[in-house]
Amino acid sequence: MAREGQHRGNRRDRDEAPEFADRLVAINRVSKTVKGGKRFGFAALVVVGDQKGRVGFGKGKAKEVPEAIRKATEQAKRQMVRVPLREGRTLHHDIEGRHGAGRVVMRSAPTGTGIIAGGPMRAVFEMLGIQDVVAKSIGSQNPYNMIRATLDGLAKEASPRMVAQRRGKKVADILRKDEAQPEAAEA
Repeated sequence: MAREGQHRGNRRDRDEAPEFADRLVAINRVSKTVKGGKRFGFAALVVVGDQKGRVGFGKGKAKEVPEAIRKATEQAKRQMVRVPLREGRTLHHDIEGRHGAGRVVMRSAPTGTGIIAGGPMRAVFEMLGIQDVVAKSIGSQNPYNMIRATLDGLAKEASPRMVAQRRGKKVADILRKDEAQPEAAEA
């Protein structure tokens, strides 16, 4: 039995660690017309990540901006997903994500390229820890749909290790000859 004051490493304690960075993507002022006039509220869209391969987004609504941001951040921390990265800096392969009318195309890039992406997609990549990527948004410019499309594409990302495991082969058998040398040295 754990004594008072000592915590067993439960999930909630690990998730509340301050290693997460967050980025406010959009704030929207909404109004409701009532008998006495208008009541204003705020909707916030936040992206949270550990910059090591985990990212999530959340939205929150409240009468005040700070409260909306706090609610969005809490939701984002609960909805985090892990994305495999090549060398911790870029994507393993080119991917396309869709959500509604929003479509995004993401391509891996060589070292030194930087993040070439617009608005909400840039926030996702920065919070994820990607340093080199080229991305294009086609279709919807709605930040909510762009983030959902980006995360849809990132969910399709597969590392060579995952593909090898699924196919019952070794990582070296999956990779081309020119890519196999660095992977073999790391393993």
